[in-house]
Amino acid sequence: MRTFSLLKGLPVIEIKSGTVLGEVCDLIILTDGTVKGLLVKVGSFFKKTYLLDIKEVSSFGWDGVMVIDRMTLIPLHKHKEYTFAGDNRLLGKMIMTKEGDRLGLLEDVYFQEEVGTIVGYELSDGFFSDMLEGKKVIKTDEPPAIGKDAIIVNVK
Repeated sequence: MRTFSLLKGLPVIEIKSGTVLGEVCDLIILTDGTVKGLLVKVGSFFKKTYLLDIKEVSSFGWDGVMVIDRMTLIPLHKHKEYTFAGDNRLLGKMIMTKEGDRLGLLEDVYFQEEVGTIVGYELSDGFFSDMLEGKKVIKTDEPPAIGKDAIIVNVK
C-alpha cells in the first residue's frame, strides 16, 4: 500500500535500457475510486504529459517506478477522469459519510499499487487542527461517490 505523496516526483525508469523516461506528477482516478494510471511528465524544457496505465507498471520501488518498455507511455489527450492534483482535481475536496457527516478535506490517498484500488484517505481539518490533533486517516471498503462538490464514502 502506498500514498500518492510518496509516488509524486519519482522517476519512471525503463528496465530494458535503464533510462529515466520522466517523473510521476499525478494520478488518474476513475469515478469508481480506482486508480487508472499515473501521469508522467517527460522532457526537460518542453514537458509533455503521458499516461502510464497502472497495469503496465512492472514494479513500484521506493526510489523509482519501473516499466518494461517506453512504449507503455501513452500521449495524454483531454480526459474526463479525475486527477489527484491537476485538472478536475480531488485534492482539497470535502469528504462526507453517507449519513451526512463532514470528515474533512482530502489530502492524500492510500492505494494498492498492483491493482490500483484506493483503500484509504488522509484528511485535513485545517492547519491548526492538524498541528494539534494530527491528520485523520479513514479506511473504506466500498467505492466512493465522487461528485462536483464532495466525495461520499462508507467508513469502516
